[in-house]
Amino acid sequence: MPQKTAGTLSYQQRTTSRRPAGTLYRGREGMWSWVLHRITGVAIFFFLLVHILDTALVRVSPEAYNAVISTYQTPLMGLGEVALVAAIVFHAFNGLRIILIDFWTPKYHRAMFYVVIALWVITMLAFAPRHLINVFSH
Repeated sequence: MPQKTAGTLSYQQRTTSRRPAGTLYRGREGMWSWVLHRITGVAIFFFLLVHILDTALVRVSPEAYNAVISTYQTPLMGLGEVALVAAIVFHAFNGLRIILIDFWTPKYHRAMFYVVIALWVITMLAFAPRHLINVFSH
């Protein structure tokens, strides 16, 4: 009986040894990019929903609007603003990465993921300290 080579093994036989048991994902850059893009997208959506609702309060009751806006001027909300900017910046850079993959080639998707992370870190290092100084100095 001839010995099986890699070309004649079934797909399950070839992938079983490489894949962790019980999961479809391998935890690589593509999966993390996908997960983070969805999480940041949902977070941005909910921020926009709350923003539209609190802005609409000005037509209903200017006093209620002023009360809500005053609660946004706390250090906790300042930290929330840093998280919001972090989500927007990652989502934007990763969206550009996805466009490049769609129109160029997926060959460099891992390298582009690390470029997105590097740009995100640089942007957040430029934004966060300046913003937090303003938040905690008042």
